[in-house]
Amino acid sequence: MRVGLTGGIGCGKSTAGAMFAELGAVVTDADQLAHEVVEPGTPGFERVAARWPAVVRDGRIDRAALAGIVFSDAQALRELEAIVHPLVRAREAELEKAAAPGTIVIHDIPLLFESGFYSDCDKTVLIYAPAETRIARVTAREGWSREAIEKRMEVQIDQDDARGLADFVIENDRDLPYLREQIERVYEELRQGVAR
Repeated sequence: MRVGLTGGIGCGKSTAGAMFAELGAVVTDADQLAHEVVEPGTPGFERVAARWPAVVRDGRIDRAALAGIVFSDAQALRELEAIVHPLVRAREAELEKAAAPGTIVIHDIPLLFESGFYSDCDKTVLIYAPAETRIARVTAREGWSREAIEKRMEVQIDQDDARGLADFVIENDRDLPYLREQIERVYEELRQGVAR
């Protein structure tokens, strides 16, 4: 079963993904794979470096410099996505193919609905948290300014719109045991779906 896992920045998607993995799912992380596909020596690196040579520092892509460009320029963001997304999708497909039959494969994708990938999934899961909670989490974790976080939020689907598209909505506005309880419930429902 292919499951899309999504949620806005700071919602706790990575924590949820780790909990699903502990329960036995194979979890692919699009953000992590996006880092891998632009490592030095990869075709992704060559294409990004050719398009934005100023973001290459000490032979690597300076991700903060690149983010500063693309989150201030919608066209630049689309260009970056056109380079990175197909490479990430290809890597996700490899990982999915390597999974044992009957496995639940969860694709952790921030832009699941925006990219249209949700239509290729059997089920979708949204991790939901209020905007102020998400801003506070990212500020504490990354030290980013409110403005920088809001720029990221602007390119993501409105969370209330995402609620209407998701098969499962997991509220992550309390503590970890509460999140875990919901993850376990959803995972059991997904397992029953595979068993049918």
